[in-house]
Amino acid sequence: MTMPVDPVVRIQAEDFDLAEEVAKLTAGRGDIGAVVTFSGLCRDEAGTLAALELEHYPGMAEAEILRIARQAVERWPLSGLLAIHRHGRIGPGGNIVLVVATSAHRQAAFEGASFLMDFLKTRAPFWKKEHRADGTEGQWVDARDADDRAASRW
Repeated sequence: MTMPVDPVVRIQAEDFDLAEEVAKLTAGRGDIGAVVTFSGLCRDEAGTLAALELEHYPGMAEAEILRIARQAVERWPLSGLLAIHRHGRIGPGGNIVLVVATSAHRQAAFEGASFLMDFLKTRAPFWKKEHRADGTEGQWVDARDADDRAASRW
């Protein structure tokens, strides 16, 4: 009988190291045959963006991501699931989000990671404000219809 997976969710200002996070999740685990990672980075928007400022609702953001992650481990035979989302000011090329899913087989890991990322984009209480490279006032970034369409497939 397999032990239930306890997803790990962290919201932090500090940067993270993808390889280090994967190593921690897979250490000593001979049952893992697949590791799927997704890392989201801050784009420079063709040189017009100096940074993104990410705000969140502390406590609620962690709880919502954990709720979604628990749904993923109930749906697919995952052996590990990690979500890290940063907050604060992040410059182009900087890490924003990391999702890592592990499983004995690739399909479960792909689907678990994709499910968590789709719902993280649409349901987790984060807000993004652009800081423009030319110093002008940036905009708050609106939700995208494409993100809602992606989540609706589940």
